Amino acid sequence: MNSNIPFLVAMGAPSPGAPSAWVQLLPFVLVLGIFYFIILLPMKRRQQKVQAFLAGLKDGDRIVTSGGLFGTITRLGDQSVQLQIANNVRVEISRNAVVGYQGQDPVTTEK
Repeated sequence: MNSNIPFLVAMGAPSPGAPSAWVQLLPFVLVLGIFYFIILLPMKRRQQKVQAFLAGLKDGDRIVTSGGLFGTITRLGDQSVQLQIANNVRVEISRNAVVGYQGQDPVTTEK
């Protein structure tokens, strides 16, 4: 049993001329870094932009919803918005359904 220990230790040691473990991990770290800067960071910025837009809504704003409704905000709630879409016609929609102001590009698009 004791004769196997040097063999097991020798198996774990890198052979001469082989790259170290840090060099082998470098491509994975680079891929993760690229993934973060290309995908995750822009998505986080876009989400912050949308949250700032939704927090800045106020009564009287003329908005567009994700379903294509145009209207004017008449009342704001924590999770909902009351929207007047015609004379004496008001609908209650989710705050997250608002995508932008009328006549402007949607807030969710990145330029």
